[in-house]
Amino acid sequence: MNDTKYDKRLLIIGASILQLPAISLAKELGYYVGVIDYNPSAIGVPYADEFFCVSTIDIDGVVKTAEEFKPDGIMTLATDMPMRSIAAACEKLGLCGISFDTAIKSTDKGEMIRTFEVNGVEHPWYYILSNPNEFEDVIANITFPCISKPTDNSGSRGVILIHNDDELRDAVSYSSSNGRCGGVIVEEYMVGPEVSVEIISVDGQPHVLQVTDKLTTGAPHFVEMGHSQPSRLPESDVIKIKDLACRAVKAVGIENGPAHVEIILTDNGPKMVELGARMGGDCITTHLVPLSTGVNMIESTIRIACGEIPDIKTKTNKGSAIRYFNPRPGEIKEIRGVEAASEIKGVCEISFVKNVGDNVGSIGSSTDRAGFVIAQANTAEEAVRICEQACKMIEIVTV
Repeated sequence: MNDTKYDKRLLIIGASILQLPAISLAKELGYYVGVIDYNPSAIGVPYADEFFCVSTIDIDGVVKTAEEFKPDGIMTLATDMPMRSIAAACEKLGLCGISFDTAIKSTDKGEMIRTFEVNGVEHPWYYILSNPNEFEDVIANITFPCISKPTDNSGSRGVILIHNDDELRDAVSYSSSNGRCGGVIVEEYMVGPEVSVEIISVDGQPHVLQVTDKLTTGAPHFVEMGHSQPSRLPESDVIKIKDLACRAVKAVGIENGPAHVEIILTDNGPKMVELGARMGGDCITTHLVPLSTGVNMIESTIRIACGEIPDIKTKTNKGSAIRYFNPRPGEIKEIRGVEAASEIKGVCEISFVKNVGDNVGSIGSSTDRAGFVIAQANTAEEAVRICEQACKMIEIVTV
């Protein structure tokens, strides 16, 4: 395809539904867009100018493809493991992005929490196991309840609450089986409100765009079922949360680009859960941030990746929220009430990832969720209320 009319070339790692907003926006902005994905039928492929059938976690394959495509910038949206491929390619081509060392520290939870410890960033107590059998070496030092999770996965996959010694072996095995390398981190079960902090770093300076309140299923898997902005926590706590998030971003070395930082406000102050050197998922950065602040975080990330100056100035002060459906497990036979719910003032989007004929089970990870409602209002509280009202009106009939 003749691309001489394009000023900049952008390579997006991944072509799934997660990356589609970035692919579409990049095209609207006039970039010549290449996408990499192992699946030639991925939803984003038809929207791009070029497609490369390469796994997003094949570091050598991504670097080779980048050398062939010659992009001005490389990015992904809301996925962790491709960050290693992106970092390697950016280093090879001399593009703006995180270093490979930072990519490791922001995708390996063991390396991440060690980095927090070295840099004085508040975090839970922890033990890192290279395999499930090593739990015998640390069991005498563990206090319960605690959390077990794989060192190299996301989306609540492999996360489980452990109440006593008897549960530890099975829990660690469960976490290990949900990771890629088998490594597990056992850590303090932190109690308190959970938030995420959405950040754009420019020239080594983190800029907090928004603090997001989080709703989860709770124990045992803590799957995220809703988010709202801005945080409704006391301002004094929000200030401490922002400070911690910025120090964590600096600790792992994110100098240019986005960060999604997860924090729990404990009785002893905020402590880190983990972070990603990328935009947050669950529509937080694609929908909620622009709805509440007027800042287009995807465009900012594209601009930074291509060596341009992003516009990250807050333009509005609204409330935004997302709530996920939680239907009874079974096969979906019918979905009712969508049209009526969509007419509620403030509802911005109603979307389903599972439809009639699909099976839904109990919520064990983010992939088990059936769909969501997004709303905007003058306050976060009102946006949440609108979401909940719409969810009540929508009936997902299962058998």
